[in-house]
Amino acid sequence: MSDSCNHDCSNCASKCDHAITFEPQNKDSNVKSVIAVISGKGGVGKSSVSSLLGSYYNKHGKKVALLDADITGPSIPKAFGIHGNAVGDETGVYPAETAEGIKLISLNLLVEEETTPVVWRGPVIASCVKQFWTDVKWGDIDVMIVDCPPGTGDVPLTVFQSIPVKGIVVVTSPQDLVSLIVEKAVKMANMMNIPILGLVENMAYFTCPDCGKDHYIFGKSKIEETAKKFGIDNFVSLPMDPTLAALCDQGKVELASTERIAAFAENLSQKF
Repeated sequence: MSDSCNHDCSNCASKCDHAITFEPQNKDSNVKSVIAVISGKGGVGKSSVSSLLGSYYNKHGKKVALLDADITGPSIPKAFGIHGNAVGDETGVYPAETAEGIKLISLNLLVEEETTPVVWRGPVIASCVKQFWTDVKWGDIDVMIVDCPPGTGDVPLTVFQSIPVKGIVVVTSPQDLVSLIVEKAVKMANMMNIPILGLVENMAYFTCPDCGKDHYIFGKSKIEETAKKFGIDNFVSLPMDPTLAALCDQGKVELASTERIAAFAENLSQKF
């Protein structure tokens, strides 16, 4: 692999050992940059981080898409208040659009009932993720955020091998055990030759509404030393935020403040 490799195999003439032939976009799609948001385990707020990043970029003039790759546990549509079924024609599927203009697709928009469980084996789930890239008519998109399911299994692997991902954001929570799981996610990214663009420590502290003081319930933050260990220079700690949780439940995540993630998102945008 060349030192100048930008990991965009679809536009490269080199024959590297890691070269991958990505799936083609729908002919009515022009997605410029793709960022994958991953976590080593569930319950760390990966989808809320994906939603905040999408909302931030949308508010700052970028054309944003959210691809909900968590096929068996989709949550993106609910956070944005999107219900009902997506529509399509012989040329592809039209993504849903949020109140503020973010385009998104999720399996929840393709099943008869939102509560219908997805009882599929891995290959079928992986095929569905590919179709979200090849069959959805995304139009012109500056940045697509792929909300991956937790772990290092079929779906993240399919995303990395099928879609020209510019880099990944790893989401974690403060507990020591989770730090070990983060290492697995980081090593997977390294194995796939995909750069890590940022590290988010979610639910790191709680801000008291009475005194305004930050309380680190799980102990002192280890985000800086963890980032240094893996050579990641873009990182942020986010608090437990009851307001954000309530807005997600109400389908109004676009109304949430993106102030705390602003510097992180700006640094991230310099890398894709």
